[in-house]
Order: sequence, then structure tokens, then C-alpha cells
Amino acid sequence: GPVQAPAPVPLFRRVDIALGCSYVWEDVRGLLRASGGSSSQHPATLVLRGISVRDDGNLDDVTEYEVPQGNPDSSSPIVFEASAQSVSIPHAESLLHAECDGEEVNCEISPYSSQQAGEGLCRTSWFIATLQLSGGISITLVLRGPHCSSREEKEHDATLHPKLKIPMSKESTVLTTVEFQSSSRNTSLHTHLGSSVTLDCRFALAPSSSFSSLEWRRQHRGSGRSLFQYQVGSTGPAVQPKVHVDVAELVGSGDASLSLQGVSVEDEGTYICLVSTPLHQAQHIIQLHVAEPPRVRVIPAVVSFERDVTTTLTCTVAGYYPLDVSVSWTQKTPEDNAEIPLSNARFSSHRQSQDGTYSITSYLSISSATAQAPATYSCHVSHVALAEPISVSSHLKAPEQTGSEGLVGGFMATIIFIIVLFVVLRRRAAKPKSEQLLRAPE
Repeated sequence: GPVQAPAPVPLFRRVDIALGCSYVWEDVRGLLRASGGSSSQHPATLVLRGISVRDDGNLDDVTEYEVPQGNPDSSSPIVFEASAQSVSIPHAESLLHAECDGEEVNCEISPYSSQQAGEGLCRTSWFIATLQLSGGISITLVLRGPHCSSREEKEHDATLHPKLKIPMSKESTVLTTVEFQSSSRNTSLHTHLGSSVTLDCRFALAPSSSFSSLEWRRQHRGSGRSLFQYQVGSTGPAVQPKVHVDVAELVGSGDASLSLQGVSVEDEGTYICLVSTPLHQAQHIIQLHVAEPPRVRVIPAVVSFERDVTTTLTCTVAGYYPLDVSVSWTQKTPEDNAEIPLSNARFSSHRQSQDGTYSITSYLSISSATAQAPATYSCHVSHVALAEPISVSSHLKAPEQTGSEGLVGGFMATIIFIIVLFVVLRRRAAKPKSEQLLRAPE
């Protein structure tokens, strides 16, 4: 056969990704984002320099970021330039094209810690940047700031940033390097009972950093517990039912994702992936929501109309989670153009099964004095686990002639039949006599 040409190798290009951020710091009381008093936020810009992204042919308009000119003061936005030569930036394409894709990026930068490197004002600073895309992706970057020694500061007379009081570049920016990054594709997941789900969590380190430990925790309704723990150098994590982390992938490629098997109602909650190095920690929070759609049944499915009788329709809604559910009734006859809502339904209390799901029953009474037949009565159920409401109907049949009406009708038909028969027989009996009178004597 013809030889197929090899698939073209995707091209990559290095670009600058500039993100509008807020710099958040602690007030004098050590409270982050203090309420009241002086503001604890300051405008900032995070510039990820030379990030490798897939070139899809739409990068012609992307240009190198240019630092605004002018000497900054304490009110000017803080520009953080981040070099990622040793650590790849996850989801770089999503960050670059966020605005075109209609996504919002929430970016916050905070001081992580600082280590004194000698005396004086010169020190090594660390920052942590958290990036949250509206589509669910979350990224954490640990940035190493400028560092020097007191001797270098005296010789070069380093210029300090007016806000951060650390050395800044000639362009009045704060030069940093990415030493540690972690990410997750989802901050919120929805799943059904009995299914399997993977909570994504990944990380990468610069050669100067080393992986220390991983812990997964779950919190729900004020209580929390550890689901998985791994410490480098230990004999390995204890086997846990339902949860699994591939340790080989964890150590080899930084895949710290947690697999959860056979999801139950008790598995719902807030999951925290905590990755640690000897110096730093980064965490990602994932909300796991469990939702199970209801089963709906209406009995009886067909109702025969009877006078002076009240019939009760029962709509059973079972096996749903979470608790909130909406149940309503409507009526529709051939003369109606639309379904008519009914408000005379009664409801039982919610009941919870051993598996954590709920059920409820609704009752609708139909009186022959007010009901019209034929008609269709429908039970409508809405729930968060349903893409659209479920509707189950019961049909009220048209009335049939029964009882005294049937007896009267049968009696009248019998009387008419007897009269007709009497007339016919009388005519037949009278005919020979007439013929004898008409004959003349011979």
C-alpha cells in the first residue's frame, strides 16, 4: 500500500504570559486579608517569561511583554517577572488564551517566607502565586525572589523596591524563578453513586528542590480525616480501601492524583492535596459532589371514573441525593391547551435509606364531583441530578353507563321491542280474516 507520511510534529513557541494579579500581604497583626483598617491588597502583574506553548498558528499577534516605563512608587503596581527555565508551567495554553476563550483568571501573589542571608536589608524572598481559572483549573507557583549578600549590596548599591523593600531590576521589577509548581484540572467534580472518580493533582520541582511528602485529606461538615499519606524514605503508604495513589507515578512524574472507587454518599466533601518539599508546601482543594437521580412511579396508572367516589393517586420518588427535590402535579383534559397546575397535593416526610439516599411520597385526591374525564394527571419531579424534570402520568378514563342508568336503558329497550313485536304479530293475525270477508259467495 502507499506509504503514509509521518504526522507533523507540533511546533512550540516561547511567549510571555502577563496576568493581572493582586498582591496580598499580612497586616501588623499577622492576619491575611485583614478586614477594616488599611488595605491588605495591592495591584500587581505576574509576567511568566519565555513559556513554551503549542503554536497553533494563532500566535502571530503575541508580542513580548514590555515593562511600563517610569520610576515606581509605593502606589504603583508591583511587576513580578518569573523565569520558568527549570520548571514547566502547567496549562500554559489555557492561561495564554483565557481571555479569548471567555475565561477569567483570578491571580493572587503573597509572600511565602524569607531567609536572612547576612546582615542588613538584603535577603532571599519567597512568594506564592495562586492562579484560578473560571473553568476549574488551579495552579500554584512557588517563586524564589532576588537574593544577595550584604557585601554585594554595599558594592552595587542595590535599589530596593519601594513597596517590598527587596532588590529590584533596572526595569523596576521583581525578578523571580519558579522553583515549585502544582496544579489540578478541577476544583469541583460531580459524580454518581457507585462510580469511580479521579481527583487530579500534579507537581514539578526545580533541580534545587526535592519532593518530601504527599497527603490527601477529606473534610466534611466540620470533621476531617487523612485518606492517604506518603513520606519519602518510608516503607510505603498503608493500603486504604477505596482510595489509591500510584506511588511509582508520584515519585517518577509528580502525578499525585487520588483514585476513588465505588463512590458513596459518605465520600462527598472537600478533598485537599498537600504536596511538601523540605522548605515549602502547596495545596489544592477539590470539592466532590455526589448526586443521584430519583426514580419516579405513579399508581394507579389508569383510573376508571366512578360517581361519588374519590380516588387517590400516589407518586413515589425514591433513591435521590442530595435532599432537595421538587414535586408538583398537573391536570390536562382534551379541551385544555396546556397543563393546569394543581395545589391540593399532600406530601409525606423525607425518608433516608441505609445508602444515604432519600425518598418522598406525594398524594393527589381526585373527586368525581369535580373531576373531568377523560383527563391526564402528571407528577413532575425536578432534581439537581436530572438534566430535565421527570414526568409520570396517570390517565382518568371517560365514564361508562353503569348502575341504574344501564338498567333503565335496558328496560326501555325491552319495552320497545315488546311493542314492536306485538304490532307485527297483530298485523299477521288480522290479515287472513280480511281476506275471507273480501271473497264473494259462489
